[in-house]
This record gives sequence, C-alpha cells and structure tokens, in this order.
Amino acid sequence: MITNVSLVSVWVKDLDESLAFYTDVLGFAAGDDIVLGEDFRWVTVTHPSQPELHLHLTTPSRPLSDDLIAAMQRAQLEGGLPGVGLHVDDCRKTVEDLKAKGVEFLQDAEDRPYGVEALMRDNSGNWMVLVEPREYTPEDFEGASFD
Repeated sequence: MITNVSLVSVWVKDLDESLAFYTDVLGFAAGDDIVLGEDFRWVTVTHPSQPELHLHLTTPSRPLSDDLIAAMQRAQLEGGLPGVGLHVDDCRKTVEDLKAKGVEFLQDAEDRPYGVEALMRDNSGNWMVLVEPREYTPEDFEGASFD
C-alpha cells in the first residue's frame, strides 16, 4: 500500500546553481548529492518541516532521448515548465522577502477564494506557486475570476 509521496523531480538548468537557489533563497535543506556513473548526478533538497518529501533537482539528460532532451531544454529556455506549489504562512511578506533576494514574480500576491496566491519562477524558469491557504467551500468560487 502506498503511504505517502516521497520524491518529486524538478527539471533545472544547472545543478549547482539550483541547489544554491533552493537552499540559500528558498530555505530548503541540502539532501543527497551523489555522482552515479560518468554523467549523472543525484541531487535532492528537502524542506525542514517536511523532510520525508525530497525534491529531486535534475537536468534533462540521459537516459532520455536526444529529442526529448532538446524539447525540455527549449521549454526551460521559454520558462514553460511547471515546478511545485508551496504553502506559506504570509504570502505577501514571503513575496516581499523573495523579491529582495532577486526572485522573479509572474504574479504578485492576490486574494483567491482558497487563500492568497503568488506565482514566481525558480532560477531555471520553472513556475512555482506560493499559497497562503484558507478554508473555502465550492460556493466561494461562484463568480470568481482568475485573470
């Protein structure tokens, strides 16, 4: 029986730069950093409050096909890959703090029926959503607009 999610992969452009971004800017803890074979490095980070969930930072590389690697690299250059969603305790303050560290935001903190949400990019261009959640019901979405 499945007991939980333990690993999520995030496609990045440069392992060292992304490891620094996730630890120094976002506050994650460094996890594994292991070289496996000639051309593969296994790098993970965890959030201190959720150490059982590892984010696997990985670059598009073998064993993926050359065509898929090229397509993923194009998507990275265009900023078209999704990343992860992160809960925050104060979305507006978190946005302010991360902007001061140079993080690019696609959408500033805005009220939504489910909480306060902001949309940012990591240093590889991946979209990341920050959400300060609140209780909601399906009725809270009636007439809601998400422009």
